[in-house]
Amino acid sequence: MKTQDYIVLEDRYIAHIYKPLGVVLERGEGVWVWDVEGKRYLDCLSAYSALNQGHAHPRIHKAMVKQAAKLTLTGRAFRTDQLPLLAKELCELTGYEMMVPMNTGAEAVETALKAARKWGYKLKGVPDGQAEIITCAGNFHGRTITIVGFSTEVQYKDGFGPFTPGFVTIPYGDAGALETAITPNTVAFMVEPVQGEGGVIVPPEGYLRRAREICDRHNILFIADEIQTGLGRTGQLLGCDWEGVRADLVTIGKALSGGFYPVSAVLADRPVLGLFRPGDHGSTFGGNPLAAAIAREALRVLVDEGLIENARLQGEYLQGGLERIESDHIAEVRSRGLLTGVELKASAGGARRFAEALRDEGVLCKETHENVLRFAPPLVIGREDLDWALERIEKVLMQP
Repeated sequence: MKTQDYIVLEDRYIAHIYKPLGVVLERGEGVWVWDVEGKRYLDCLSAYSALNQGHAHPRIHKAMVKQAAKLTLTGRAFRTDQLPLLAKELCELTGYEMMVPMNTGAEAVETALKAARKWGYKLKGVPDGQAEIITCAGNFHGRTITIVGFSTEVQYKDGFGPFTPGFVTIPYGDAGALETAITPNTVAFMVEPVQGEGGVIVPPEGYLRRAREICDRHNILFIADEIQTGLGRTGQLLGCDWEGVRADLVTIGKALSGGFYPVSAVLADRPVLGLFRPGDHGSTFGGNPLAAAIAREALRVLVDEGLIENARLQGEYLQGGLERIESDHIAEVRSRGLLTGVELKASAGGARRFAEALRDEGVLCKETHENVLRFAPPLVIGREDLDWALERIEKVLMQP
């Protein structure tokens, strides 16, 4: 079958909830992927940062195969030998006391919201049913009805109401707006250290520190959604580490499995997660032994191979290379580690045509928010591959 044959099948049998580029991939290794016709591409999206360790990392693959032959799933009705070890290793790596294992990023966010509300009722003394959580305009935290309810993207909400109450929206990057929005019923503030889906929006220097101070002063929880920014993507273990901020609740996912399996988690200390009791929350697949074994090896790869430091170094190099491109189409380059957005001017005619042109040149990236090209290659990338990509990016962006 050829590329177009697969596209026809997909368009016929799959609901059109995505608008993918016209490429059909069948194999990946490291930073490279190949389509069904044998053409090679440099992956500059990493499955939205789920592939920090690169495609088909051999160590993670080996751990997956080994565990799959032993035990894959029991449900949490029984204990297994892998989950306690993952919990210990993850908590020691990040410095938190407890974790809740889940599967997807959206599930982790929902878990954090539930934990924050329970904390607000049980410890802060907010009247039952009155808890408020502050979120930011331009956020992306997932696709559940509760989460899209506090999105400011109109399309994410169209046709899906009514929505869960109890959320307040403020501008991103505005610490003063956070303080103004707090009421006696506020239990938490949830924020992305960098808004990835929002267009790679990097907040002003000091914003996260000031938000942390405000949360402390008003006795509310600081929730960091690190599903896309965490686990090395920004050149630090967690995105909040750039400002030395320690969140009360952290959601992680995506790269927690190196792209082999849906694995996510919520991290916090005992006064927050210790409030959960049997029956309060759960997941049939969350924390299963296959997921835990994969996540353990994915974390070891990040540390052993120096991928966090490499993300910082190569991210600086990529940003510098992009900033040197003298294209009339570029309005701004924004970057934190290997999470980079190139915002195009309105006169450029949208980012989609450039993403398609880059595909033809062998570089895979994706547009976001109409006018932004997002570049987020696997953290295993080296200088030679970045030079190869930058040559083609410049060629495309210099076109009329």
